[in-house]
Amino acid sequence: MGLELETLLVIAMFASLMGMLLCGFPVAWSLIGTGLVFATVGHVLVEHFDADLWFSWQGTMGVMPQRLWAIVSNELLVALPMFIFMGVMLDRSGIAERLMSNLVRVFGGLRGGYAITVVILGVLLAATTGIIGASVVLLGMLSLAPMLRANYSPSLAVGTAASVGTLGILVPPSIMLVIMAERLGTPEASVGNLFMGALIPGLMLGGLYILYILALSFLKPSAAPAIPQQEPLTLRAVLGVLWAVVPPAALIVAVLGTIFFGIATTTEAAGVGALGAMLLALINRRLDFRVMQDALLETSKTTAFIFGIFIGATVFAAVLRGLGGDDVVRGFLQGLPFSDYGVVLVILAIVFLLGFFLDWLEITLIILPLVAPVVMELGFDPVWFTILFAVCLQTSFLTPR
Repeated sequence: MGLELETLLVIAMFASLMGMLLCGFPVAWSLIGTGLVFATVGHVLVEHFDADLWFSWQGTMGVMPQRLWAIVSNELLVALPMFIFMGVMLDRSGIAERLMSNLVRVFGGLRGGYAITVVILGVLLAATTGIIGASVVLLGMLSLAPMLRANYSPSLAVGTAASVGTLGILVPPSIMLVIMAERLGTPEASVGNLFMGALIPGLMLGGLYILYILALSFLKPSAAPAIPQQEPLTLRAVLGVLWAVVPPAALIVAVLGTIFFGIATTTEAAGVGALGAMLLALINRRLDFRVMQDALLETSKTTAFIFGIFIGATVFAAVLRGLGGDDVVRGFLQGLPFSDYGVVLVILAIVFLLGFFLDWLEITLIILPLVAPVVMELGFDPVWFTILFAVCLQTSFLTPR
């Protein structure tokens, strides 16, 4: 009866969290509130409930103080605000507008060329911002109105901006991959390994988007017409594109190259990226007191939001483990009538469906630590599985919600 009760409580805990989120309650408060309510229920109903959040009955330190100390003392998480600052500063540096105007001069005359320009720009932004919100908003502002004025299909215009913008959480340096590495806490799934593992899938997705646009523009020319060129394509225009691409490309190489070749740690590389973003803004004459103030304020708000969910997820996960949630999840996955690869597919399908309702941060903080140990017990490489997990999350962003 004890096991059945704990299983029901675990299911009820997940259901309560989903209900609160669907009702519009803030994520952090939903996680904390659900955790505290079920912690009380666990202490009353479960005989061997093991989730002393603050202090145990013997007066020793509980889960929350230990976990909070682990968060604030983790040098890896220092990279988060610097990567966020890097993305926000680049958003305000004017590089995207400059890239857009130069790329349109080269590709605009092709059928589907404007959409291809958006894909190329989106991949570059994804590799420099590392956050999805900045990429989607910026691409939407820069590309939607011009594409619609050029008689592009509305579905193609919106779909291009949205799909390419979601690459911001996959193409390194990505703050999602940094958080995933922290959650897994294994040497194999380090930030550097996850960055290297996500680079090729991210670029492949960008390439597939371009192939789709080319195929659609060939089969349905009215969906992606060519833009009449105001002036012929010259060597000067091509050189303008190269000159616009070199600064962000150099920043990408400076950040990722130092990590890949072991020259700098992730935190040190994040510092290089933050400094490089400021220099690029200064070169473009966009760096002033107001821009710096806005960038710092946006960085502080985003960082506080992430760490607030960190705390909420810590409470939720501690209570879930106290109720035997790890055993419930492990028993469910191991009891599936599928092969090892079938179990992985089921996990990815669940993650994809959860992406309809939950943000990537909640899924990364709660679901990934529950399923990753089971996958590693099956003998799969943690980096391989984590990249599949990340690609699935990136895809789930394109679902209506």
